[in-house]
Amino acid sequence: MDHSHHHHATEGIDATMERCWMSMLWNTNIINTCVVFRQWHIHSYFQFYLSFLAVVALGCSYEWLRDLQRRVDRRIAAQLISSGKGKSAVSHHRTSAPGIALEDDTQEEALLIALKGDQSMEVPLTSRLLRASLYGASVFVSFFLMLVFMTYNAYLILATVIGAALGHFIYGSRMDPDAILGAGIAPRGMSCH
Repeated sequence: MDHSHHHHATEGIDATMERCWMSMLWNTNIINTCVVFRQWHIHSYFQFYLSFLAVVALGCSYEWLRDLQRRVDRRIAAQLISSGKGKSAVSHHRTSAPGIALEDDTQEEALLIALKGDQSMEVPLTSRLLRASLYGASVFVSFFLMLVFMTYNAYLILATVIGAALGHFIYGSRMDPDAILGAGIAPRGMSCH
């Protein structure tokens, strides 16, 4: 039977056509590496260098988003307190319990923790939308970085770690010792690194 009239789908396409290199094992491939999308196909060392820098920038942007979330939350909290909608737990403790003589710091901490539970305030809709948008953006970036990490490419993994460390160094220059020592550290949310 003559099948010469059938054309192969690959006819006319170079047999050495570059394809995305995908590996589920640790690798150091550079050329033909695809990063998350088929369109992010690395064809040269220069493209890989630019991709490396892009991943570092993404890692930094994740830390920038986390810092921005903290600053926005502090601003919203200050606005809520200044608007008279609520008092901080410390001022409430000092004004509502002047006659209580606490024997040690443990009892004072227990009282503050109990009072803090009653201090939640309704956040205005526009502020909630801003907070939700920032949170969604940080979740997106963290999961995107997870997908980059899952290329198992040692160089791209290194770029992710460098970006996170650099971002933390740049945007983590301030610390609230009272919050940390008082176990008031905010949860990290849905971070993957």
